[in-house]
Amino acid sequence: MTLLLSNEEVDGLLQMPDCIDALERAFRAFGDRRAPNAGRCEILTPTDRADALYSLMNMNGVLPDLGVAAVRINSDILTWPASEQGVKRVKVPSAPNGRYVGLVLLFSTRTGEPLAIYPDGVVQRMRTGATSGLAAKYLARKDARVVALLGTGWQAGSQAMAIRAALPIEQIVCYSPRPEGRRAFAAEMSARLGIEVTAAASAREAVRGADVVLCATNSMQPMLPVDWLEPGMHVSSLKRLELDPSVVKAADLAVTHSRNADAPTRIIRCDGAELARDTDLQKAALAETIDENEMPTLSDIVLGRTSGRRHERDITLFLNYTGLGYQFAATGELIYRRALERGVGRRLDTDWFTSALPS
Repeated sequence: MTLLLSNEEVDGLLQMPDCIDALERAFRAFGDRRAPNAGRCEILTPTDRADALYSLMNMNGVLPDLGVAAVRINSDILTWPASEQGVKRVKVPSAPNGRYVGLVLLFSTRTGEPLAIYPDGVVQRMRTGATSGLAAKYLARKDARVVALLGTGWQAGSQAMAIRAALPIEQIVCYSPRPEGRRAFAAEMSARLGIEVTAAASAREAVRGADVVLCATNSMQPMLPVDWLEPGMHVSSLKRLELDPSVVKAADLAVTHSRNADAPTRIIRCDGAELARDTDLQKAALAETIDENEMPTLSDIVLGRTSGRRHERDITLFLNYTGLGYQFAATGELIYRRALERGVGRRLDTDWFTSALPS
């Protein structure tokens, strides 16, 4: 039996506190070399649109302790439109009915069989938010109460859910360029989280006086000037170019999700796929400028190999940049177990996905 699940079903099975707990165990296993991980690989080619590229991306990870392995695959049409806030990386929902294409395949390490297949939309959002929440649990001040959230899109929602689950937050102040978008986000999150969520008129207004600053934009331009930092802040970033190197240098402790040496990212471009090549060079230059490969990782922090916040006035920073395959294995085991317990999903004959012939 192989389970086929929808995004809506995954959403009902994966709650943020449980997601944070599952990832904490996974980061411990990875740090102890009990969770092997293959780095992200992306192939870029031309597509029918002159202003876009086709991207085929995958990442893989195994959690032997839980008996599962996961492959996350994305088949995307990517664009890099310019706006008043600078260039942004935007996926286009080009599949039939205006939809995106991303799948998680979950396998058993005991039999090799496929256990589950489901879209990556909800789980990608949740594991990204949960990783930021886990970092805040270890790096933010214990008395943090006010959060600034830069961005009000799909990923920003999970950042809000995660920080609420990780810390005793009382207020979130959000900002994005569109007034109607940030007001709608504030209303939705207030109702969902049961705390005060307000929309600020500017990013500066949102950040002033915050204990935690969560950057959740799709911008490729710096969004948080270094002179906005205040003693005791914890800052988190999802995009490699949304923070200026000076912000990283100003932090008393900067922690990265994972070092490229531990989970190398590989980008392969075929002839004609030159669009946005300069962003790859900018990201590589930034990683070198901030010595990202010399930073402690979240696994180091969780395992106590590197001390977290040392003083109340320290500025801490978490770079939540590169996804890891074992995150999808950890969340996948939880989703699969819950689905079996609750009788959720369509049960497919596993023989459809296996073969009597050796591969």
